[in-house]
Amino acid sequence: MLGGGPPVHMMWSQMYSPDRPKVTRRVELRRILALFRPYVREQALVLVCIFIGSLLGLLPPLFTKWLIDGAIPGRDMHGVLIDVGGMVASAVVGGGIGVYQGFLNSLVGEGIMRDIRTSLVNHLHRMPLSFFTGTKTGEIMNRVSSDVDNIDSVVTGTLVSIVTNVFTMVTTIVTIFIVDWRLALVALAIIPLMILPLSPVGRRMYEIRKKTREKRDEIESITQETLSISGITLIKSFVREAFERERFYHVGTDLMDLEIKLAMVGRWFVAAIMAMVVIGPAMVWLAGAWFAINGGTTVGTIVMFVAYLGRLYTPASSLAGVQVQIVSALAVFERIFEYLDMPPEGAEKPNAAVLRDVRGEIAFEDVHFSYSPDRVALDGVSFRIAPGQMAAFVGPSGAGKTTITSLVPRFYDPQEGTVRVDGFDVRDVTLASLRENVGIVTQETYLFHDTIAANLRYARPDATEAEVIAAAKAANIHEFVASLPGGYGTIVGERGHKLSGGERQRLAIARVLLKNPRILILDEATSSLDSANEAAIQAALIPLMEGRTSLVIAHRLSTILNADVVFVVEAGRIVEHGTHDELLARDGAYAQLYWKQFRDRDAVEAVGI
Repeated sequence: MLGGGPPVHMMWSQMYSPDRPKVTRRVELRRILALFRPYVREQALVLVCIFIGSLLGLLPPLFTKWLIDGAIPGRDMHGVLIDVGGMVASAVVGGGIGVYQGFLNSLVGEGIMRDIRTSLVNHLHRMPLSFFTGTKTGEIMNRVSSDVDNIDSVVTGTLVSIVTNVFTMVTTIVTIFIVDWRLALVALAIIPLMILPLSPVGRRMYEIRKKTREKRDEIESITQETLSISGITLIKSFVREAFERERFYHVGTDLMDLEIKLAMVGRWFVAAIMAMVVIGPAMVWLAGAWFAINGGTTVGTIVMFVAYLGRLYTPASSLAGVQVQIVSALAVFERIFEYLDMPPEGAEKPNAAVLRDVRGEIAFEDVHFSYSPDRVALDGVSFRIAPGQMAAFVGPSGAGKTTITSLVPRFYDPQEGTVRVDGFDVRDVTLASLRENVGIVTQETYLFHDTIAANLRYARPDATEAEVIAAAKAANIHEFVASLPGGYGTIVGERGHKLSGGERQRLAIARVLLKNPRILILDEATSSLDSANEAAIQAALIPLMEGRTSLVIAHRLSTILNADVVFVVEAGRIVEHGTHDELLARDGAYAQLYWKQFRDRDAVEAVGI
């Protein structure tokens, strides 16, 4: 066993299992604030805009006071024009600064959203395969798109809104205390009543928000599964439209109930705040009227105070709402950081070597591997494949053939034993240099919704047109592509479903041949081809495999008759190995597989199927 604790891969399998326990960790505010670090200059300019805007916002009520108490009673039209002009000028300048501040807010906010999405996707690209086999695609998509979108308002506006409201309240409080400290105390008496209920409301919203995000994951997963080409085909073939409609309806109803609860949480609190916004000015009018009647203040001062209350209560109520928004947004940040904190696939050693001039020698030394504690995939597998050899792996489904080939490019690491390429333990070399020298064609061909040329060049973006065509000819697909109206510019459709299975498979073979790796893995690469195309592909692969180490997984033994060595895999162990003729002569497991297949074929041909 490597190391003192549980195997790394076993921990991955348990961590990314669909039944893994949910681990809740509070997000530290400093980690969120760290997202703003690359945008210090823009934030500094935002603060300047906020400060100037707050000062300009103080001027209109002052001009109003001067109009009521000075210019109008004194019949000073020149003063009236100055006061009105001051109101207009402060509004115009403040509006211009607000537009520029809005631009800066968007620049910072959208930049942070881009950074989060990029970090999340980059991290997901480095996750082990066990993560993707243990996590629904819909959940992953929801984290990358919907979850990030849900913190957009917090990142792009909320934090700036906090600073703006604080600046506005501070400048307003200082001003009203300078003008009349008695009315200022009356005005501020309402503020605590707006803040006290924040904590319980925030906690409740946080709990409901987490549940809504989990329910949205479920909806996203159902949508991904049922609206894909494969999913909709399955639904229609089994006439399960009614079942899927009911399933989606029930999940949607659960989400609706949660959203209603979320909307209603703190509704009484919002109503109370709205009432305070009216009660506050009423109290100022009451106190101000008493002071004015007794000669303690002026009407202009009262009007100015009431005007300032909008700059006091509105930011206070906004800050109350902001606190609730941030608390509920923390639930979404937790989900994003949960993914970012997951350990990526087998980490490279600090002194990892770079594979150069790869010859293609592959060796397994007493390799043990399990996907989970109760599922042993490989049990003491040992073998050696010489450079340039074609090695075939045969045996029943689930025997461990694909697992063996998956350990070569280090998609998984064994719990015990060593996998070597050219004598190097694959854990001692860089992942990039290892995988650059391995080409894989799997049984399930994946093509992007793009042109044929783009799909082929995915293996080597700098490939010339001649090289693309040469690879297509070698895979016996060029004539078909050339016959299409768009040629190599033809869009293949979602997952390549505009093409037949054999056409997709041949394009996948052409793509890996364009990569020209030293080690070639063919996992049932010809399984989707008819006999004629299969024969053409086999004929093309023989010269192309010369000088290249090839690992071929095949159920149809007719495709590997020319293999240099055949390994028979059963229950995670290699029970036989040798050439085709040697294994037939032994009359063991391979011979039984071989003769059974050919008897079955003869029986099929005999009845004319």
